[in-house]
Amino acid sequence: MAVKVISPGLSTTVQDLGRPGYYHLGIPLSGGMDRFSLRAANMLVGNDEGAAVLEAVFLGPELEFTAPATVAVTGGDLPPKVNGEERSGWEAFPVKAGDRLSFGFLKSGARIYIAVSGGIDVPLKLGSRSTYTLGALGGHEGRALQAGDELPIGASAAAGGGSVPSNLRRQPGNPAELRMLPGLYWHRITADAGRRFFADTWKVAPEADRIGYRFRGGTPLDFVPRKQPFGAGSNPSNIVDACYPYGSIQVPGGTEPIVLHRDAVSGGGYMMVGTVISADMDLIGQLQPHMPARFVEVTMEQALAARADRAAALQRVRAHLGR
Repeated sequence: MAVKVISPGLSTTVQDLGRPGYYHLGIPLSGGMDRFSLRAANMLVGNDEGAAVLEAVFLGPELEFTAPATVAVTGGDLPPKVNGEERSGWEAFPVKAGDRLSFGFLKSGARIYIAVSGGIDVPLKLGSRSTYTLGALGGHEGRALQAGDELPIGASAAAGGGSVPSNLRRQPGNPAELRMLPGLYWHRITADAGRRFFADTWKVAPEADRIGYRFRGGTPLDFVPRKQPFGAGSNPSNIVDACYPYGSIQVPGGTEPIVLHRDAVSGGGYMMVGTVISADMDLIGQLQPHMPARFVEVTMEQALAARADRAAALQRVRAHLGR
């Protein structure tokens, strides 16, 4: 079985749960920007939660199926249609050979996850089917989909079905609250700058993609005076090159925070004020440009509790679907 790409949508790529273990070599994790939605889509069609799916941004693709399958679309509210007839998101539905899946207009969120029973069966690269476009690695020929592509589908192992009610889904609020731990370089900004950073409401900038999300509209940071370190740039936001964790918040020039995401670079010379906690990284993947967001300081204990809460939320979806 295969899925034919009639039109690719916008930046539609094959993604799974990513490629851990190579970040120290400069190869990022990649994988779904919103892992909760990716897992839920796979559960709905009876796949392993980490099976490869399609991730589309703002605009869905048009796909044609060559054999019967079960499909589910999760993530943002971008209504799926089968042969022009609307289906519900977060719900499994059947398709027949020759059916075409298309999408309406985006109502909320930013990314959708299209799971097909059996999973997108592109070759594993370094243990993952995820696409890392900057490195032309993984996915379908290392790139976003194009019209005329044909994607192989694996054998279905289990029956899918059911739906995920809205109270079991995770979506960002308005404004989105992104919890973060202040980082090693927090001491580089003044106490007033730190208070304003958390008090301000920022907005997602148009420069927001799988590498990083830029925010603007807040108060520029004031830095504590220093003697320029050997090897660091002259701007007070420069440091001697260091490693970047996922979710780290760098502020080039002290003006616009950038949260590094799944396809992040692994190091560089900008100081990081902190790191968005893992539990909230999914939420960033559903933010559209110009959406308001606030950074909220948490402790390590609160971050770990949030991670446990997210795991519990996934478990509730499994229990609801009987997985």
